[in-house]
Amino acid sequence: MAGIDPDTKNSTNTASDATGGTRGAAAASGAGEKTDSTSGAPGLFEFDSVRRLVRSWKDGTFGEILDDWRWIFGYSVRFKGAIIFYTLLGIVSTTLSLVASVASKYMIDIITGYKYELLPVLISVMLGSAVFSLVINNLMNRYTLKLSISINNEIQADIFDQIVDSEWLSLSHYSSGDILNRFSNDTNTVASNAIKWLPSVIIAVYNFVATFLVIWHYSKVMALLSFCTAPVMLLMSRFLVRRQREYGKKVRAMSSKVTAFQVETFYNIDTIKSFGITGLYERKLRGWQDRYKDIQLDYNLFSIKTGVFLSVLGMAVQYLAFGYCLFLLWNHRISYGTMTLFLEQRGKLSSAFNNVVGIIPNFMNSSISAHRIRELTELPKESHVKQGESLPPSQGTAGYSVEMANVDFSYIEGKRVITDSSFVAHPGEIVALVGPSGEGKTTMIRLILGLVHPDQGQVTLSTAGGGPLPMNADYRYLFSYVPQGNTILSGTIAENLRMAKEDATDEEIIEALKTACAWDFIKDMPDTINCPIGERGRGFSEGQSQRIAIARAILRDAPIMLLDEATSALDVTTEREVLRNIITQRQDRTCIVTTHRPTVLSMCSRIYRVVDTHVRQLDEEESSRMAIDF
Repeated sequence: MAGIDPDTKNSTNTASDATGGTRGAAAASGAGEKTDSTSGAPGLFEFDSVRRLVRSWKDGTFGEILDDWRWIFGYSVRFKGAIIFYTLLGIVSTTLSLVASVASKYMIDIITGYKYELLPVLISVMLGSAVFSLVINNLMNRYTLKLSISINNEIQADIFDQIVDSEWLSLSHYSSGDILNRFSNDTNTVASNAIKWLPSVIIAVYNFVATFLVIWHYSKVMALLSFCTAPVMLLMSRFLVRRQREYGKKVRAMSSKVTAFQVETFYNIDTIKSFGITGLYERKLRGWQDRYKDIQLDYNLFSIKTGVFLSVLGMAVQYLAFGYCLFLLWNHRISYGTMTLFLEQRGKLSSAFNNVVGIIPNFMNSSISAHRIRELTELPKESHVKQGESLPPSQGTAGYSVEMANVDFSYIEGKRVITDSSFVAHPGEIVALVGPSGEGKTTMIRLILGLVHPDQGQVTLSTAGGGPLPMNADYRYLFSYVPQGNTILSGTIAENLRMAKEDATDEEIIEALKTACAWDFIKDMPDTINCPIGERGRGFSEGQSQRIAIARAILRDAPIMLLDEATSALDVTTEREVLRNIITQRQDRTCIVTTHRPTVLSMCSRIYRVVDTHVRQLDEEESSRMAIDF
């Protein structure tokens, strides 16, 4: 992100965040690799993950990977008992599967040799192993799901707490879409592997070693032959990695573009309808769909070719092993049961080998996801009051004054937004901030709220006879804020207002609506305050939505109110009545407004003009002239 527009709101951006860097790109690549490995090319990307792991060792970033996993294990240790239990279940399940295979070998030998004495015992062992294995596998699935949900919820709750406590300026470098992606997808990846990764390593290695030893016990040559199949396929697949990744990136990139087009279209559906260009967007959608289809079909054709190549290679090795088994059987060196065991376990050994190697992509992908999450959790945190320090009351005082003294501020070093500026607003006053768009009015609001902090100077709150309180996050309960734009959420009118005061009664909500001149149109609705509101206030005019937002701020009953162009959609009479009600409702309230309306200026105790990065108070003559000019 090259910079931040200081006086415009951040728009929702569903595109991937450029600040994620190479590790963010690798995360997307890793996710795609996992998917691609199931498209007809098993084990295709494990070798590439090994190479990435080796590169990280050489270029010194392996320590970062270990740091990421130490962070993951910080959550894992909270569930160590469950992880141990999960591991034991996996080992038992693997053992029972091998026991059932060996039992079936002897059963075949008994039947083909017409020796029935041990048949009932072997049938019991085989069926018992199969039943126990089935029960344990389902138990593991159920247990894993419960653990995954628990750890995912715990990680998400921790991350959410840390994100919302991050400094606004640092957090604003990340798009909303990227934050959401990290908060949901990356957290799911970490949560899953936090409990599964170590048990998966142990179970996969145990499965591979145990299967190999079983085959080795009956034939060392067959064991070595079985062992060679998986590495041969894996080494051959390395030559296909580049092409497969290129196709995967194309599919993911096109999918993102189609999704972005759809989101943007539905978000701006009113504008599209008003211009009468719905047909244009219908054609655009079909164009995107055709391009996406072409890429998918090309990708599918390549996957089919890749799958056929690897399948032919695997079949060649399989027939080699089968031929060797027939040779041993022809020379009476093995029994029919042993041959069956060889062929069955050969496939399991190859699968076990792929599972062992497949741990590395999970290891890398989890590290990348953890790193992306840590980038958010390690952002600078907001300043708070010192532990044990009491908070000032919001009621029972003579109100609060807001003061800025000799403030310098810049979003980007060397590009000043506010320079050596001062400002003051006292209880019972309406103080206006005016100036050209983009000059710094909204930045002033952010400084007052403590969302950003001065490079020089200070922003303080004070009561009559009380010392100054440097602004921090814990003092925001003293503010009611109505920002620019539509801030109404889907739900009911009452639910929107109770955002500001959860335990508000219906009577308090109605009183706030009356103060904001909103009750006049709400009282005639069938469900009054329980009337549903659509997304972004759909179903209400802009002026009605503004009055509901103002009512929400009034219901909060805070001693300081900030109105950022909050009455721009109201008519002159309603605007004056709303502002008069706000001051009358609470005599000690400090009201700060940013505006371009002359009706507001004529009601203000003082007017400050923001221009060329300087905030200057206007004298009476300038204020009168500005009110007329406006």
